[in-house]
Order: sequence, then C-alpha cells, then structure tokens
Amino acid sequence: MAEPTEEEIRTYAHQLWEKAGRPEGRDKEFWDLAEQELRNQDKSSPLRTPDNL
Repeated sequence: MAEPTEEEIRTYAHQLWEKAGRPEGRDKEFWDLAEQELRNQDKSSPLRTPDNL
C-alpha cells in the first residue's frame, strides 16, 4: 500500500474528530493522528513481507 493520500487523511481525521465530540481548534492534532494511524496500518499489513518492503 502506498502512502495515504491527502483525501484519505482528511476523511479519517474528520471521523476521529467526530468521535471525539467535535472539539474546536484541534485540527492539526487530528490530522497528525489520522496520518500516523494510516501509515501504521500499512506497516502492520499482513501483505507486507521482507520481500516487498
């Protein structure tokens, strides 16, 4: 899986923000969290092996 796209990060950050009760002024925090979680999903993918890193 490639790096997450801006749209994927935006969508996931919005979902996280809504789950947290829509707090104001924390856009960057949710963007960073979404980006990190999406990148970590890729690293833990069962399809990744030493041959395809």
